[in-house]
Amino acid sequence: MRKLLLSITLIAAMITSSSAQNYVPTAENIKSREAFADDRFGIFIHWGIYSMFAQGEWYLQNAGLDRDEYAKAADAFYPHRFDAKEWVAAVKASGAKYICFTTRHHDSFSMWDTEESDYNIVDATPYGRDILKELAEECQKQGIALHLYYSHADWSRDEYPRGRTAKSVTGRDETKINWAEYYGFMNRQITELLTNYGPIRAIWFDGWWDHDEDATPFDWQLDEQYALVHKLQPSCLVANNHHQVPFEGEDIQIFERDLPGENTHGLSGQAISRLPLETCQTMNGMWGYKVVDQNYKSHETLIRYLVSAAGKGGNLLLNVGPQPNGELPAAAVERMRLMGEWLKTYGQTIYGTEAGDIKPQEWGCSTRNGDKLYIHIFEHEDGKLFLPLECKVLEVKEFLTGKKIPYQKTKWGIVLEVGKVENTIDYVVEIRTR
Repeated sequence: MRKLLLSITLIAAMITSSSAQNYVPTAENIKSREAFADDRFGIFIHWGIYSMFAQGEWYLQNAGLDRDEYAKAADAFYPHRFDAKEWVAAVKASGAKYICFTTRHHDSFSMWDTEESDYNIVDATPYGRDILKELAEECQKQGIALHLYYSHADWSRDEYPRGRTAKSVTGRDETKINWAEYYGFMNRQITELLTNYGPIRAIWFDGWWDHDEDATPFDWQLDEQYALVHKLQPSCLVANNHHQVPFEGEDIQIFERDLPGENTHGLSGQAISRLPLETCQTMNGMWGYKVVDQNYKSHETLIRYLVSAAGKGGNLLLNVGPQPNGELPAAAVERMRLMGEWLKTYGQTIYGTEAGDIKPQEWGCSTRNGDKLYIHIFEHEDGKLFLPLECKVLEVKEFLTGKKIPYQKTKWGIVLEVGKVENTIDYVVEIRTR
């Protein structure tokens, strides 16, 4: 399957002529895509000075604040309980294989020691430590891949052409709007990120949608920026949370708050590409820390969401919003631990798999790895389960116990004698096929 993915990707890239860039991924990039797709599970970390307000990462815009008043939070930002080793260990214990960290969100505050702005974690806070450097070093030590979120949109910098989302933010000097200057600023920061922090497996862009209502289509000059990323680190993947079909030069397709093919939140109605897929989802209701939002999804719900993502051939990027003191919320850590315990047993039905032969159903979904087809049953009232399979079935058994499961072959597939499935997170059946 991985060789097929490589062939399809290279052929598609070579015959594409609609873009001046005519992007052809390198062998290193293809290998990185394969590793990303095999991982199936990552942790998203939304953290910045917005955590000080405990109102979520959009507080500057949602509250209509003055940017300079908002920026004063940096002078009190002292996350004394931040411990990169503990963070990465918690991620590893969850069974996740990578972290995506917000280096610069829409509020413009940089969470690394950038030379392009004093508005950063080292220069603007009494904490004065390069959090990203510590995180990157710990990820390398513990074998966790690192992805970096970077916002295209900016609610604070004068040079950025104001988009549709921050019209309530005050204190900006509109006479200083200068796209060329802002574009150069972004590219210099991206160069820092891909030069000073070791191997970065993906750059995760966000904010393209800030100009999606412009009368004249806004030119983000993505071709040149994507080329810069691929030049600096050929294996680095480009992702963009633009809620559109993938653009030329991108290596991952993102779906926000919905699984591929679903659109309950109105952000993911785009067609599904052949690129590796990723769904980003919150653990409670917010991305950044919000003190009143304690409505965390249960670990059972989160596990089923992870399984469902794999059943659609995609990854789950599950979000955590650290507290202002630098700790991961206890409720999040506990759910991560429980997900990790489940994956210790069932991980081989998720990691390294692709979407199974059976499309997701009301009862669950399926994943495949080689000749093993895994049937994930969440709930099923009837004792019999029909599977429309075209492959030859050699053996059917419970994944957990190895107990043989009776089945009957029909003209259109097989019927499993699974009994009533209830009161379980995921009842997994393993089918050996040919």
